[in-house]
Amino acid sequence: MRPNNQKLLGFAGNWLRNRADNVAVGLLTAMFVSFLLQIFFRYVVNQPLTWTLEANLLAWLWVVFWVSAFLLHERDHVRFDTIYISARPPVRRVFGLISAVLIVIGFGAAYPATFDFISFMKIESSSSLGIRLDYVFSAYLIFSAAIVVRYAIRAVRIFRNADVDQR
Repeated sequence: MRPNNQKLLGFAGNWLRNRADNVAVGLLTAMFVSFLLQIFFRYVVNQPLTWTLEANLLAWLWVVFWVSAFLLHERDHVRFDTIYISARPPVRRVFGLISAVLIVIGFGAAYPATFDFISFMKIESSSSLGIRLDYVFSAYLIFSAAIVVRYAIRAVRIFRNADVDQR
């Protein structure tokens, strides 16, 4: 790839990563504000709010999947890699390629059924806020699509002899 294209991709990648970070910050802020509202209304006004717990749960669900999909690096995820680390680099390359391909196949194979289930959930809504559950669970669809793309790129990089250990 030519240097100008690399700079453009780097700029676009940074911009997208910053926007993903903004979404995560917004969700965490919403959680914090609803938490403070619940404390205030429960202990000061003595009238607990019913919707704040649900708002926190929904925001937390979205934060977990959003951050896992777009902001965490490979090294930030929990891994059981004792055998992988003890292997020589060529063996690590094979392990990395096999695991990336299996992750793409697994998430890709599950995507249609997951999409069907989440689409079906439009008939249900959350108890306090009345948000349709297909909107709530769509966080997982975004997450699984991002994981497929991430590991497909990883498989291509490993196949092209790029650094297998993305630290």
